[in-house]
Amino acid sequence: MATGEEIAKASPADLSASSWVAALSKLREWDPAWAELAVKITTDPSTSGILPKKFVELVSVGLNATRTGLNPEGTRRHIRAALAAGATRQEVLFVLKTASVMSIHSGSFNAPLLVKEASVGSMDSFAATRKRRLDKIGQATPGVERMKALGHWNEEWDSLLFLDPVWTDQYMAMCGALYAENVLPPKQLELLLVAFDAAYVHIYGPGTRHHIKNAFKAGATIDEIMEVLKLGVVQGVQACGLGVTILAEELERNATSQRAGA
Repeated sequence: MATGEEIAKASPADLSASSWVAALSKLREWDPAWAELAVKITTDPSTSGILPKKFVELVSVGLNATRTGLNPEGTRRHIRAALAAGATRQEVLFVLKTASVMSIHSGSFNAPLLVKEASVGSMDSFAATRKRRLDKIGQATPGVERMKALGHWNEEWDSLLFLDPVWTDQYMAMCGALYAENVLPPKQLELLLVAFDAAYVHIYGPGTRHHIKNAFKAGATIDEIMEVLKLGVVQGVQACGLGVTILAEELERNATSQRAGA
């Protein structure tokens, strides 16, 4: 474990890397066989050669930064690795922006429930509110229409559009703008979106299927799609990255307390 002086002098990036190294070191001490298996499965996508190293790191940046991850240490560690592999600021920023719009699935899942459970009376009262919102934008929803023209509109978003057409159109304008940037090749973009939708903390089946189909159309192979699915799976090992260090600290705290009370 690093000393307090070493931690004070270390950069945030160094701390991010060292925290994982420290956790892995402790895990190897407690359960060496399992630790080595964990290392093998987590490093496989980076060493298989099926996907470029830079792209693997970019996907890992997104998986750590997305709202179902929000892992600052992992995000920093993989940004550092992506830059070292040749990624540009524009590429990393694009992945972060793409990760930030994935939370739309929270709305697409729950908005239909709201519509279904609302009473007839409350829906009648809501109609006037909805009309005012549509009047505000002149009945036009260019962001939505753009997503439809691109072939990326999801019918599950219909309830969102019904409940708040102005906000939904603004959100879709954000999404549509990302498709226009062309920062990643079409195949890599679809593979990135597969990774986001399929990740174990997200698991959005309709989106995963949609982007797998698009990835195939863009020239992706079964192996390439499988690699991004594996990246979502290996995120689970971060439970040890987070918890093992805390467990070690708490065991030491308990031991110190017991010695003091002896």
